[in-house]
Amino acid sequence: MSFSYSVPVHAAPAAAEIPPFVDVPSTLADVADDGVSAPAELVPGLEAVVARAQDEGITLNVVVLEEPARLDSHLRDLATEVGAADGGTVLVLGPGQVGTFSDSIDRVTLEAGQDSAYTSDPVLSANQFLDVVVAPGPSWTGLTLALVALVALVLGATGWANARRFRARQDGSPQDADMPGAAGTTAVSDTADSRHVTTTDAVRAND
Repeated sequence: MSFSYSVPVHAAPAAAEIPPFVDVPSTLADVADDGVSAPAELVPGLEAVVARAQDEGITLNVVVLEEPARLDSHLRDLATEVGAADGGTVLVLGPGQVGTFSDSIDRVTLEAGQDSAYTSDPVLSANQFLDVVVAPGPSWTGLTLALVALVALVLGATGWANARRFRARQDGSPQDADMPGAAGTTAVSDTADSRHVTTTDAVRAND
């Protein structure tokens, strides 16, 4: 008996796909020249963004596509292709689409920058992307220390409150209730007095 197995389509990694209308060698040549591959009217503005990024210590390359890609992921594939050749950080902008790559900026920061780059103006998109990726991030060490200090403060306050309630209960308890036999003695005394009164009344009645 023979068995046949089929590999699920989703099990195979998706191959990188670059939009077919993109001339990759020409794009790489443009980027190598001035960090920009875009329509001529956009080049001066994008070159200014690239220069500003350089001042911030970031090597930024910007590619602008005039046609939309079939999938948004194709822009990321193109950014990865350009980054593999030139390194640095790559921003690819298309009509309503954004793709990025970087060998120095983490993916979370890149995606935050991408979110700010969805505008109809490529120069504005590039500037806003850069603003996000160069913005100082939160100090994770400081946040961690602050969280530890807060937890310690809460635990200390809780312990102090519990100790205070315990002492209050101890100080407010009646002492007589803690003495064994106190209630029994009172009861016996009351009984004896009652018998004494009853006997006296009987004697008087006989007289």
